[in-house]
Amino acid sequence: MRRSRGTPCRVNDGKPPEHDLAALQRRLADFAAVRDWGQYHTPKNLASALSVEAGELLEIFQWMTPEASGTVMDEVETAERVEDEIADVLAYLLQLCTVLKIDPAAALAAKIDRNERRFPVPLHRAAQ
Repeated sequence: MRRSRGTPCRVNDGKPPEHDLAALQRRLADFAAVRDWGQYHTPKNLASALSVEAGELLEIFQWMTPEASGTVMDEVETAERVEDEIADVLAYLLQLCTVLKIDPAAALAAKIDRNERRFPVPLHRAAQ
């Protein structure tokens, strides 16, 4: 079934600047500030909320076969649920990064660097 609500949230290399991580973090911080939610946005609470939202994302896939999980975005209702839960996970992760003063892109880049050293390309793959 074809998606009908809004524009699908798919990877787009030509994304507008308001969709970069720093801009999204500012929007989330502004959203929380005008509602006086900062008092609730402690690292513990944000990490807990992140875990809950990740669980809600997992719940969508819980009883699917591996094959069915590969087509999860084909159904409008399920695709919207997946996008909403991914947005919730990302929102809480970005808010946690803001509170802890972590640059999420830099943290990820550093982690990839460590993983590349920790898990080198197998010799049989490197020759290809």
